[in-house]
Amino acid sequence: MLEVKTAAIIGGGVIGGGWSARLLENGIDVRVYDPAPDAQAKLEAVLANAEQAFAALSKIRSTKRGSVSWHQTAAAAAGGADLIIESVPERPDVKRAVYAEIETAAAADAIITSSTSGIMPTELQTEMKHPERLMVAHPFNPVYLLPLVELVAGEKTDAKYIEWGKRFFTGIGMHPLHCRVEIEGFLSDRLQEALWLLHDKVATAEEIDAAIAYGPGLRWAQMGTMQTFHLAGGEGGMRAMLAMFGPCLKWPWTKLMDVPELSDEFVDEVGEQCEQQAGDLTPRDLERVRDSNLIAILQALKGNNWGAGKTLARYERQLFEAANDA
Repeated sequence: MLEVKTAAIIGGGVIGGGWSARLLENGIDVRVYDPAPDAQAKLEAVLANAEQAFAALSKIRSTKRGSVSWHQTAAAAAGGADLIIESVPERPDVKRAVYAEIETAAAADAIITSSTSGIMPTELQTEMKHPERLMVAHPFNPVYLLPLVELVAGEKTDAKYIEWGKRFFTGIGMHPLHCRVEIEGFLSDRLQEALWLLHDKVATAEEIDAAIAYGPGLRWAQMGTMQTFHLAGGEGGMRAMLAMFGPCLKWPWTKLMDVPELSDEFVDEVGEQCEQQAGDLTPRDLERVRDSNLIAILQALKGNNWGAGKTLARYERQLFEAANDA
């Protein structure tokens, strides 16, 4: 199956930047496209934070680092990439337009993944020439530290790519969780109704627990929901997060929760409260605090050979074996 030496990152924001950091750490070259004028500066800030985090997380590191290159179009970034990771805003029409451009230049055997946090891959595949190679690989912020990645196939996804994804993401230090039933919001975003997931045969008890233990649970151990969302918006904070993900809240991800109207007044109220909560700390300051806390949690779990700590220990063994074989 495909070996990834070069990956294209389409959308270099919070999630695309996190993907870039994890791939670079594992010796994979990254080709980035993001039309925002300050995209490069923002991604470099994410990479700087990630470098500090990797240095503190483990004494064992990959013997090779990947390189970053910037490209003027999505097609230019996709050309020559083995893996193409789409991390653009949560709008199906925008994502489908990106796939159309990607497919004009992507290699025939290149794999395409979407970082969407809830759009079903079948919907994303509708206008693709080769829909069988697209799947969802939904990570959690910060991607370079949190190991969980939800893998979701659409109706036209070839099952071999899910199996490939399990091997590939394990190889870069992650915990791939195959969401066997395609459903809006996947598993982790629906955990407020965990019993419904079990009752409706969407997931087992073990899968539901993994969707928390390897991702959101690590964040909740040291930051609450609101501050986590505040950071998901990057430098724009909660306001940027609501602008990006607000429309998704009206999708049928839950049977039990009413969604408030995201009026300008409400968005300002939430944004102001989050900014007051942060005090003098900028989003970048909070990211460094978050990363430091996550490293301590992961190291503690590794010492107990438990949960996400077992994933870290396995990844370190892989790096150690690779270094000895070099």
